[in-house]
Amino acid sequence: MAGAVQEIKQTGLASTRRTTKPVRTKLDITVLYGGMGPEREVSLQSGVAVAQALIRRGHSVDLCDLTPDRLAGLDDVGDVAFIALHGAFGEDGTLQRALDDRGIRYCGADAAASSLAMDKVAAKRRCINAGLPTPPYVVATAEQSQKGFERAVATLRLPVVVKPTDSGSSVDTYICRSVDPLLNAIDRVTNQYGRALIECCIEGPELTVGILDGEALPVCQIRTRREFYNYQAKYLDNDTEYLFDMDLPATLLQRVQELSRRAFEVLGCRDFGRVDWMVDASTGEPFFLEVNTIPGFTSHSLLPKAAARIGLSFDDLCQRIIDLTMARKRSD
Repeated sequence: MAGAVQEIKQTGLASTRRTTKPVRTKLDITVLYGGMGPEREVSLQSGVAVAQALIRRGHSVDLCDLTPDRLAGLDDVGDVAFIALHGAFGEDGTLQRALDDRGIRYCGADAAASSLAMDKVAAKRRCINAGLPTPPYVVATAEQSQKGFERAVATLRLPVVVKPTDSGSSVDTYICRSVDPLLNAIDRVTNQYGRALIECCIEGPELTVGILDGEALPVCQIRTRREFYNYQAKYLDNDTEYLFDMDLPATLLQRVQELSRRAFEVLGCRDFGRVDWMVDASTGEPFFLEVNTIPGFTSHSLLPKAAARIGLSFDDLCQRIIDLTMARKRSD
């Protein structure tokens, strides 16, 4: 992967120079990518794209492929680390804590906010306490019996969505419209992940809102030919549609933007992210799904698409994130 990017080294840059305010002069930037699990390939694509953009902006860039058992590359991080890892390890606070322990400046949410946002159940509870609308849900665990599963979901109406509580990219996510597929999905997810989030399936338009420096970017509607916006629709399909001009009320779009800013704040996030929503087609009400603290930076990714709508190119977006990161005090 890294071989496709000219002037990017696979070993760390031995630089100790640090800055404390946003600058556009040349920086030593380490792009952290790779990770583990089903989102690794997407992370590799994101990391290379970010590295290329920052090179075009005149920075010296090092690509560092990380996994939980291979952290030596963090010892050579330059002025700042740009995190482009998705899912477990890269987005759940683990990597952020490792960076904090080493006193390394990095982009995006801190360890606490990353951990909170990655745990879909904890994030939903925090948002409910803040008055944000989210689909009714229950949690199933691997220790429950089948009768326990049945009791857990008895209060929900079908169809429901079953997903891991702490995974991304819609991996191992199922829409269940009858009891037998539902119980099978709960069994599969709990056996693999320990817990499953089961929430009422909101059927209607799917919306997403990018957040940059605390401000909501234009709302994007996602349309896929698949049953829902799953991993294939996100990263492999060429017919998934991303609409910024849509036949939805302006008042709804404004409300979703405001609620997205609120969710981002409630979970303690910073710099950039993406907030996902479903709109009930029968009532027009939006329902919060989750905040992605490290959204993708691939050709299919939504944050770069939304930034482009306000005149920020992909290179502009990456530079803006670096500026936000460098503007913070190291202890923030």
